[in-house]
Amino acid sequence: QEHLVESGGGLVQPGGSLRLSCVASGFAFSVYTMSWYRRRPGQWRELVAVITSDGGTTDYGDSVAGRFTISRDNAKNTVYLEMNFVKPEDTAVYYCKGRGRSDEYWGQGTQVTVSS
Repeated sequence: QEHLVESGGGLVQPGGSLRLSCVASGFAFSVYTMSWYRRRPGQWRELVAVITSDGGTTDYGDSVAGRFTISRDNAKNTVYLEMNFVKPEDTAVYYCKGRGRSDEYWGQGTQVTVSS
């Protein structure tokens, strides 16, 4: 069975940093494009960052570009999201997604709250 399990969320102060992890199992992680999405309170789910299967290409949403970094370790079946200089508007549930040629999988999400 395919699984994606996020971790690393929590409470962080504005201007601080947080690192999210997402561990995959049950599918061929190394050939999947991986993404982080988030759903802020009262808003639709939005794309935060995406990374290709080999890690060679990344892209970011405008609101996080320059502050967040997506990376992956195919040997550990894990994708990461390094969040720096966080803002209160980064408060959201963060989800990872794996997308293959004909299928995709979602994690359950991890809550990130940015507050002083």
